[in-house]
Amino acid sequence: MSESVEAVVEAFVRAINRQDVDALAELMSDEHRFVDALGGVVQGREAMRAAWKGYFAMVPDYSIAIEETLCDGPIMVLLGTAQGTYAGSGKITAENLWKTPVALRAFVEDGKVSEWRVYADNEPMRRLMARAGQG
Repeated sequence: MSESVEAVVEAFVRAINRQDVDALAELMSDEHRFVDALGGVVQGREAMRAAWKGYFAMVPDYSIAIEETLCDGPIMVLLGTAQGTYAGSGKITAENLWKTPVALRAFVEDGKVSEWRVYADNEPMRRLMARAGQG
């Protein structure tokens, strides 16, 4: 079971790094649950499809670099960094690049990601949004 969990989660990360919303949705369960670093929850595949689409519009080069993984049954924990460029103005500029440590927890059921939980410091992104008058 561990290998298939790892394969599903690795495919999910690759889809994030390509900003491929359709591939992400295909890898989510119908009742997929996303929990952000502040405890906010988005429930359901279609709601998350829209959320990822919006996030990639705001951070079009968002990516995750995984340095370490731990897998136990249906749960996989990933440690690494997340980064991207805040493009609130519609443009990617070097001064709006941010990078932060990230921990991610994936729960996989029946070959689909049923929960994706993010633990990260959102302050770098919040500062950029505030500077742009968006936050």
